[in-house]
Amino acid sequence: MSGQGLPAAQRIRRRLDFKRIYKGGVLVHSRFMTLFVLRNGGNTPRFGVAATRKIGSAVDRNRAKRLSREVFRRKKIAVGLDVVIVPRREMLDAPFAILETDYHAALDRGDRKLSSPAQAQHRRDGSTRVNKSV
Repeated sequence: MSGQGLPAAQRIRRRLDFKRIYKGGVLVHSRFMTLFVLRNGGNTPRFGVAATRKIGSAVDRNRAKRLSREVFRRKKIAVGLDVVIVPRREMLDAPFAILETDYHAALDRGDRKLSSPAQAQHRRDGSTRVNKSV
């Protein structure tokens, strides 16, 4: 298992970094996880996991974190992205191949949203607000 972990440069650990990604990043929902994606201006992708107690016991949360890290490690994403995964309880029962497919699809949607010139956010009342801060 040596050499297969995430290097320190690819980890997001500080609360301020998580807050910055939550506030300025693109939110992407998928079947097994929610992703927050934000460009970091660096040359390496970075990754963080936020497993809440809604998932279950500490054993379940740690398993969800391990699965999330492995999915990130296997998918070589474009450099310069910060990705935070918020796993859902359904992740624990899903086969790993389906988790990978779900992650790839969500990451592609997030990257497309980041690449759009002006990210439009649709409100419940049907109006659209254009967010040009991205």
